[in-house]
Amino acid sequence: MVKRNEAPENRQVHDLRPRPVRPADEAGAPRLSVVEAGSYASAVLALWATLEFKLLGALLAGMLVYQLVHAISPLIERHTSSQRARWAAVVLLSTIIVGVLTGVTVGVIEHFERDMPGMQKVLDQTMAFLDHARGRIPDAVAAYLPVDVGQMKVKAVSLMREHATQLQQGGKSAARVFGHIVIGMIIGAIVAVGEQRGTRRLPLARAFVARVSRFADAFRRIVFAQVKISAINTAFTGVYLLVALPLFHSTLPLAKTLVIVTFVIGLLPVIGNLISNTLIVAIALTVSLPAAITSLAFLVVIHKLEYFLNARIVGGEIEARSWELLVAMMVMEAAFGIPGVIAAPIFYAYVKRELVSLRLV
Repeated sequence: MVKRNEAPENRQVHDLRPRPVRPADEAGAPRLSVVEAGSYASAVLALWATLEFKLLGALLAGMLVYQLVHAISPLIERHTSSQRARWAAVVLLSTIIVGVLTGVTVGVIEHFERDMPGMQKVLDQTMAFLDHARGRIPDAVAAYLPVDVGQMKVKAVSLMREHATQLQQGGKSAARVFGHIVIGMIIGAIVAVGEQRGTRRLPLARAFVARVSRFADAFRRIVFAQVKISAINTAFTGVYLLVALPLFHSTLPLAKTLVIVTFVIGLLPVIGNLISNTLIVAIALTVSLPAAITSLAFLVVIHKLEYFLNARIVGGEIEARSWELLVAMMVMEAAFGIPGVIAAPIFYAYVKRELVSLRLV
């Protein structure tokens, strides 16, 4: 007879000790299941397709709205439920976005209507600079330079007529990109509102959610860090263009516009500062040579300070050095052009975080 408190020989006894979900190999890197490996391959394919099919604007706009909803909704949750808080955040963001776009459009129109004399001044000073340089360059090169402002305008109109087809295609591309951005914002808002917390998912869905969450985290780190850097750079540039430079030389034409352009273009890591600096020095050169030299010296100092900012803010966020971002941007630009330059810091930050989580780097 078998006693009741004794287990029969054919009864299986389960070992309740915890076992590792993903055993590590000798190098310490975790072994991936087929589902996880498939999710990584799908993530790489999705990143490539985003650039190949020109959907970067939709992706970035959707991620931005998604992150903003999740940043605002906790502040509203104190007075209502989580679902209603996310809806309120979406409504608030929609109101702000529409208001900002309307205000920016009206402001830009009024600004350029008010600054048209400034544009004429830039043309006149550019012409004076060309006349001064005409005697110092070879005649073969001087023959291509315009004689006066009228000829410069005629050549500009002629170029516009010659490239009318390209301008039309550019307008269509801009309209398509704007449409993608709007659709991306709507998708980001829908995902943020419809997200269910604590939902049990199957393995493949769980792996996909992990990839998307890690990409969203990389996006948040890069974008908000770059906004800080661009704001600091714009503040220094504004003080220089609007306060310091007029004290020692003269006010640059379109100085306020340059400040706005510095902030917007400065959202592009590294290359944005180079573009804005080039514009400032070029316009300062139309005023006087000392103003251009002073601007160049100032911008070199600011650029050096920004290396420390990039290393401390962006590099600290994604654990990457400046040269790593530059290499990623160069490779992505060679492969996908300007969209590759914009996407490179975010994509590189995501890939590196995935490699770090796998203990491969």
